Amino acid sequence: MSKNSKARQYAQMMSRRSLVKWSVAAGAALGLKPWQVFDVLETNAGVALAADAACHPTNRSVHIIGGTGGFAWFQLLWPHNDIAAANNPNFAFHAPGEQTMATNTDRPLTLGPEAPWKNLNGKRQVSAFMSGVNQTHTNAPSSSSTIDGNTSLFAACASMQSTNPTLVPVIAVDDVGVGNASGAPNVARVGSGDAIVGLFNSAASRAGGILANSADAELYDANYKAFLSLSRMAGRPTSKRSLTTGREASALLGTNLADALAPSDADLARYGLGGATPTKLVNLGRTLIVTAKAFAMGLTSSVVMPAMKDDPHGAFANMASLRSTVTSLGMILDAFMDDLTSLDDPSCSSKLADTTVISIHGDTPKNPLVRSGWPDGTPGNSNWVYALGAGHLRTGWHGGIDRNSNVTGFDPTTGNNAQVSSNSTKEAASAAIAYAVARGDMRRVEEHYKGGDISGIVVPVTL
Repeated sequence: MSKNSKARQYAQMMSRRSLVKWSVAAGAALGLKPWQVFDVLETNAGVALAADAACHPTNRSVHIIGGTGGFAWFQLLWPHNDIAAANNPNFAFHAPGEQTMATNTDRPLTLGPEAPWKNLNGKRQVSAFMSGVNQTHTNAPSSSSTIDGNTSLFAACASMQSTNPTLVPVIAVDDVGVGNASGAPNVARVGSGDAIVGLFNSAASRAGGILANSADAELYDANYKAFLSLSRMAGRPTSKRSLTTGREASALLGTNLADALAPSDADLARYGLGGATPTKLVNLGRTLIVTAKAFAMGLTSSVVMPAMKDDPHGAFANMASLRSTVTSLGMILDAFMDDLTSLDDPSCSSKLADTTVISIHGDTPKNPLVRSGWPDGTPGNSNWVYALGAGHLRTGWHGGIDRNSNVTGFDPTTGNNAQVSSNSTKEAASAAIAYAVARGDMRRVEEHYKGGDISGIVVPVTL
């Protein structure tokens, strides 16, 4: 193929992708089901274009970052197996004797009494990987999310997800770090979860500029016809005029998307967020509510968000408050999964729960063996990460800490425990999460991961 032919092909591909992005956004604003948008695209622009829109080659992802010690709260939901089993009241597990074991997981997984997602099949349960080193104190830890050298897991996921037709590929909330990776798109940073709503006001208006570019007349004409067809009111003169001037999109998309994305009173009630709920939990819950809605509209592929950020050294001094916090945290994560389970994936005939990967990282998980003062230091300076891999990861604990303060890593080729440090397995753990985002396409992962075999911690793709 000649250089000019390649250039024309690339330009056409970019034009097609722009139309798909605008189509998904406008369909959401008009209150249409995703399949209706794709049906109109197929009718007016052809099967190939509709196919581009219909199936994302990568999963969406949510990356939760527990900064300033806030990551420690999550080990109360999924404690180390042997530490929970010891039933030692001096250990930093709040409910000795109340834990249960998840069933049908690939490796053992202990569930605290408030742990979310207990009703998930064992092969869809949480995967816990020893990963990285303790980084006390920071809101932007990077060790447990390094996939190769200076390459970040979050940026690598965003790079792979850039093939998805979304308005804003990746969103970072507050001061969380996203890092760098080859081919990663620009990060849209907002101050809070609620600010995501305002982001799409702005992004939607900018998206209208796609229609102003008439370089590809054929696609431009298809776009015009498609959006007149999308509304039953399109035959009326006032509606035609509105849709035609919608090339700029600011009024139409901005208003409707803001209304559709904002958390409602019913949402807040389902997530257990009320006037007495601590701000750290409200912030997380509201961000997850908006994230689920943005995913359902096909507006973004990845959200990186902070969690807790409270450095809970004294948490065990007030068990009533601790129990309330852990209960709320589990309820928020359960409500988010309920949303993903009930909402249609805008690109395929499945639910968002089947196409969304969740990872939870942090600076320090604090010492799981010491309840008093809950120290920042961890045995062997270790760290770990939790992930929900949409069926693509081997579930349960990979490595761990035992009641005698011994730290065990894992062998990525087998998944079995191994006498290695958590820092030596960080890239394999991150690669496994990237594998889940890539829907099992290891070739995509290897664009960013240069390490060894990870077949022992991921589920092979079956044709």
